[in-house]
Amino acid sequence: MDILISVVIGFILDLILGDPLWLPHPVRLMGWGIAKGEGLLRRLLPKNPTGEFAGGMILSIIMTGIAFAGPFFILAAAENINKVLELSISSIFCYQILAAKSLKTESMKVYTPLRNGDLTNARKYLSWIVGRDTKDLTEEGITKAAVETVAENTTDGVIAPLIFMIIGGAPAGFLYKAVNTLDSMIGYKNEKYLYFGKFAARLDDILNFIPAVLSAYAMIMASFICRLDWKNAVRIYRRDKRNHSSPNSARTEAVCAGALNVQLAGDAYYFGRLVKKPYIGDGIRNIQIEDIPAAARLMYTTAVIALMVLCASRLIIISF
Repeated sequence: MDILISVVIGFILDLILGDPLWLPHPVRLMGWGIAKGEGLLRRLLPKNPTGEFAGGMILSIIMTGIAFAGPFFILAAAENINKVLELSISSIFCYQILAAKSLKTESMKVYTPLRNGDLTNARKYLSWIVGRDTKDLTEEGITKAAVETVAENTTDGVIAPLIFMIIGGAPAGFLYKAVNTLDSMIGYKNEKYLYFGKFAARLDDILNFIPAVLSAYAMIMASFICRLDWKNAVRIYRRDKRNHSSPNSARTEAVCAGALNVQLAGDAYYFGRLVKKPYIGDGIRNIQIEDIPAAARLMYTTAVIALMVLCASRLIIISF
């Protein structure tokens, strides 16, 4: 029950507070550790494919180990002092692992200047949350990228952390966030990270597979509740769920595209290089800037559904 209480409190805190810049965040500390570790390992190991792969694997194992062990021992020490203290710290940890409010806030930073016709600031704020080049994107391109980001990150920013926390509490949640942060920093298929980031990218694919599937089904339910085109969401999910180089990323994008009756994905520029990508969804209508808050509502509804299902599942399991 302690895990359930911590997760629910953390979920509520995230909905209320989000990720204020003044509050130190563990993911930023993970990012710092990954950057420092990468620099050290690149200096120590041979500069060839084998050495780079070994370096990325060592970095991934060390960072995930620290991410799990740190919160585990902190919570164990707090429990020896006071049960309320342990529950309070656990709830704060769970809150910091989730990113639903932050995802909405960052997408709305793009939406607001778009609504005011300010493409310059819309591109600037979009560049903070996507990996693609944004300087030449049109209003349609900016809107698509923002909606895609909300849809894709519903899995790794909200649902997957919830799943891992329900299973193993805050330590398991932090382990997942470490893997996800590693993938976002070194899991690229470019010359610099093709071998160094391969282990982290594969590990992220493995950990996200089941959460991505569950996220997609929860989002289909959410599209029905939000009175969107849930039947088309099912159709596009079945057809386009693999239209991405990652085995997981297209799943919630496909549901979102189908629910909104828009077309997402397609070719994009990364670091000045055109990357050919298949489309997701059918362009039944042109995407509009109001689809950004619509995607955020869909993400929130998906998160609430997932939380309810996961809590009920854990209650059923622990009752036996």
